[in-house]
Amino acid sequence: MNKQRFQNLVNGRYGRKIAYVDFTEVTPGNVLKIFNEGAKCLNWNRPAIRYLHDYYKGDQSALYRQKTVRDDINNPVVENHAFEIVAFKNAQTYGEPVQCVSLKNDDKTNNAVDKLNDYNRIANKRLVDIECGEWTSSVGTGFKAIQRTKPPYLAPYRLVAPSPMNTIIVYSSITFEALLSIQQFKDEDGNQYYRCFSKYLEYIYKNGVMSAGTIHAFGGIPIVEYPNNADRISDIELVITMLDAINEIQSNRVDSVEQFVQAYFKFLDCDVDEEVFAKMKMNGAIVVKSNNGSQRADVSLIQQELNQEGTQVAKDDIWDNALSILAIPNRESQNSGGDTSGAVRLRSGYDMARQRADIKDPYVVRGDRELNRVALKVISQAVSPNPCDIDETAFDVHIVHSPTDNLLTKSEALEILLRSGIHPLVAIKVTGLWADAEKVFLQSKPYLDALWKTVDQMIEKNNLQGEVEKAKQIVGGLNGKQNN
Repeated sequence: MNKQRFQNLVNGRYGRKIAYVDFTEVTPGNVLKIFNEGAKCLNWNRPAIRYLHDYYKGDQSALYRQKTVRDDINNPVVENHAFEIVAFKNAQTYGEPVQCVSLKNDDKTNNAVDKLNDYNRIANKRLVDIECGEWTSSVGTGFKAIQRTKPPYLAPYRLVAPSPMNTIIVYSSITFEALLSIQQFKDEDGNQYYRCFSKYLEYIYKNGVMSAGTIHAFGGIPIVEYPNNADRISDIELVITMLDAINEIQSNRVDSVEQFVQAYFKFLDCDVDEEVFAKMKMNGAIVVKSNNGSQRADVSLIQQELNQEGTQVAKDDIWDNALSILAIPNRESQNSGGDTSGAVRLRSGYDMARQRADIKDPYVVRGDRELNRVALKVISQAVSPNPCDIDETAFDVHIVHSPTDNLLTKSEALEILLRSGIHPLVAIKVTGLWADAEKVFLQSKPYLDALWKTVDQMIEKNNLQGEVEKAKQIVGGLNGKQNN
């Protein structure tokens, strides 16, 4: 249970600790040292990871608040903005499928890349992407792992998203490459053990003993890390004190309402015993006599209502600052008369959100490249003839951010570029309407050829060829003057 505040747990050490060792490769002589460093960092990170993930699910410190004044009225309220933040950030990256796109203009490569995407689809890659994205945003880092399968499974591998609470990767402080992945498990008897992968060998650490390495033939470490940023700081972590403050404000507002309804009675210059008072409350009326003939007895409620307007202003200010820090659009920003959609997006913060997502994309692209490298190795070993006989230079990983945004503007830009004589492939890539520009170009080539053939026929029909030649001469003359 998250009874304490997060800052009291980490003591200012925000972000997840990265396991570094001063080696460039794993050998029988240093594997135990590398493992010990990784296990130490894993144990260090685990409490913070557990806290943040539970916080994301709604287990927040406001639920365990204690009061010293009117402790009989205590209404803990949690506005789970942490879930909202993680869902938005995850959708920014994985709202559309992350796919491999061909970098070469030939059918063989395109077919191989399509087959790799098919295998990833069968292996539930999009679901694993979303699960990994939830971990990455909520706790600062996430992992994806590839596992071999057997028939009748239609793909030679499956993809899973291991929990960062029992998974870590050790890196070289010299080359910054991954050296060893470590996963913590329990066997059927409840005994704890660790499964480790280097680039070529698999190790088991159990009962204080590291096994001899066995060849795993993945062609690389089959577990890949997807950090949220260089310091593994989670999106929740960046604004967690603000989220706690919002919960405290909301809890106090509910308490204020209850205290207003259940206000204390004030008896002035009169005495009423408990039994008589109980009967008066049941009858809905109170009759009292003054203790002092010269003073008038009075009974009233002690009521002091919280200034809801001022409280709302303070709450809105905190939430607006949190949105600004996270580059999340403010949905309260309404469109005003005459504003274009672009102006609304700029003012509301959608462009800033897109830019923030863009700087996170390289971490995802790098991770998927490593994952696909291992997938290609597994496919080549399991399927014959190899339907994905390509290497990493033949394709890239493409992340699509809201492809329908400014759809009309992009379409108009594509039409203008095509009319201006720009090569169709270049025009398709520049406008960004499709993830796989090469594939779209090849599929559209017959239509594009027919379009230009129609244009040539119109030029010939209207006897405009002479004008075209004149234009070429003018352009040639201008180029000659510029060169001189």
